[in-house]
Amino acid sequence: MTNPTHLPAEGLFVGRAKSASHPLVVTVRDGAVFDITSTAAPTVRDICEMADPAGYLRSAKGKPIGSLDDIAANSFEARRDPAKPSLLSPVDLQAVKASGVTFVVSLLERVIEEQARGSAEKADAIRADIAGLIGHDLSKLKPGSPEAMEIKAKLIARGAWSQYLEVGIGPDAEIFTKCQPMASVGFGADVGLHPVSTWNNPEPEIAMIAASSGRIVGATIGNDVNLRDVEGRSALLLGKAKDNNASASLGPFIRLFDDTFSIDDVKQAVVRLKVEGEDGFSLEGASSMAEISRSPEELVAAAMGPHHQYPDGLALYLGTMFVPSKDRGEKGKGFTHKVGDIVTISSEKFGALVNRVRLSPDCPHWTYGASHLMRDLAKADLI
Repeated sequence: MTNPTHLPAEGLFVGRAKSASHPLVVTVRDGAVFDITSTAAPTVRDICEMADPAGYLRSAKGKPIGSLDDIAANSFEARRDPAKPSLLSPVDLQAVKASGVTFVVSLLERVIEEQARGSAEKADAIRADIAGLIGHDLSKLKPGSPEAMEIKAKLIARGAWSQYLEVGIGPDAEIFTKCQPMASVGFGADVGLHPVSTWNNPEPEIAMIAASSGRIVGATIGNDVNLRDVEGRSALLLGKAKDNNASASLGPFIRLFDDTFSIDDVKQAVVRLKVEGEDGFSLEGASSMAEISRSPEELVAAAMGPHHQYPDGLALYLGTMFVPSKDRGEKGKGFTHKVGDIVTISSEKFGALVNRVRLSPDCPHWTYGASHLMRDLAKADLI
């Protein structure tokens, strides 16, 4: 297997790898993975807190632990050799949060589906009615603006308002906890679905990496695994829909901001999704960050600031405009995962994140938390 991460040749990448003693902080140089764990930076969190993370990564001394190709190949759960290094989620002590309903372009389709309750004929009528009220193109609509509030009033008058529209075009962004620190999984890992779900999907997203000060230092790609049926039953079930064993995937690495990569690259990125099933099913799609309704900076500011501090920083999923609808099986039933699906999320500046879908109880249980990390780093005289 050659370059399964499809990591770009240029750029500064930091991540984590599993070893026999403790998780390693690693970077990639000329196709090799280097262990750069040190007392100055025993965690990825410590690098992100530095005044110049990119400068530190560029100059950090380290030792090679293997080729990226070999380590990535050994990261797939089904054929992993525990005696050899494998990739982990690139974040460690950071909080892992997510934002939702951030693409206004696709927002109304969710409301239309909600109102139509599965009737294509009714959906067309609702779509035409809403388009007559507010137009077809909401891509330039600013959430919380007077124009947005005028549209809100019109939709309420027509009985078409919903919880999704409230956070989609209202003044407040939706921010929720995706998983606990140390609970996200990385490249090659299995991702989990709660067994109660019969309608679910991947959510291909970019995740911003911010220091405790709120300064954004880099980004990665991720899969915000979602249970559509559970979330659809009630907004109060969002935690159950979003936070389950192995339901948050990030990686393969964090790309730090430097002279080759900036927030503007994030804003212009295209995030691609591919799902390949053991049943021969295949699905592809793409999401353009240029169409997001709230900027990455706005979403990070909504998550952290004077109102909420994160002393170890955070990773924040930015949301997706891609909702897979291709029928899988019975016509009109849309897409849902099957166990064994291979999900690949990719973007030119980040590489590819590949995971296999299983039920959450069947994924490796989360047993290694912050306390275990601290003990292992102390044993290695790194803290």
